[in-house]
Amino acid sequence: MKNTDATAAEMETMLVAAQAASVAISQIYDTRFAATTKGDGSPVTIADTAAEKIILKKLAPLGLPVLAEESVTAGDIPELGNRYFVVDPLDGTKEFIKRNGEFTVNIALVVDHRPAAGVVLAPALNLIYWGDGHSAWRADLPEDPRERARGERGKPQLIQTAATEPMRVVASRSHGHAQLVPLCTFFEVIEDISVGSSLKFCLVAEGRARLYPRFTPTCEWDTAAGQAVLQSAGGVVMAMNGADLTCGNAGKKFLNPFFVAASDADLAQRAADKMHELVTS
Repeated sequence: MKNTDATAAEMETMLVAAQAASVAISQIYDTRFAATTKGDGSPVTIADTAAEKIILKKLAPLGLPVLAEESVTAGDIPELGNRYFVVDPLDGTKEFIKRNGEFTVNIALVVDHRPAAGVVLAPALNLIYWGDGHSAWRADLPEDPRERARGERGKPQLIQTAATEPMRVVASRSHGHAQLVPLCTFFEVIEDISVGSSLKFCLVAEGRARLYPRFTPTCEWDTAAGQAVLQSAGGVVMAMNGADLTCGNAGKKFLNPFFVAASDADLAQRAADKMHELVTS
């Protein structure tokens, strides 16, 4: 095993932590919860904070730093080093509030500032994706919260990107952008799929779409886990300027540049070049 790989213990702990958090999220999802607005204008609910507390507790025995969204908002930013976790306890809070089911729990292991492994769990869809840097899988989750909390899950199905399938683009349901239209025209897209949260990465990872261009702001905890899953499935994620999408950029307040996620390296580079042309012309 290379030092950039996730250990079996790290991978299983991430899976169990995501499943435990999903139980709390689902319980709150079925109630009349309230939402408040953070300083950056994004919404937050008690599900965000409850899920993060559970994840931090589950990850603690591994002894690695954790860059977690709600903790960062509260001013708690750890010394990260070369190996740490990045957590978004509830990605797609807007989708959670809308109750459309398109929200996820995101946990990534980052090594040398690059996502090495990740878990993306969709509580309302009873579905979990994960990647260890070499391969990626999806599995159904039990509806029984006791079984889910124990870490039980269905038989894993190996997933891979589909570089030769018809061109489908996945975009954000809550964060559309005018430049998507000329980009889709350029690539002769036959269908654009609108979906929330980091499920966009997962749709590309399992071959249901080939391209996910992002023209609007995201933070590292929004993308690290999905990036790891997609890359493990054979996909590529790069910034609009062609550079790798990395983590741990405290000087940039952990904000990502515009980026593209694609089924293969050639498509990613062509899309990044076209995105750059569209936003600079």
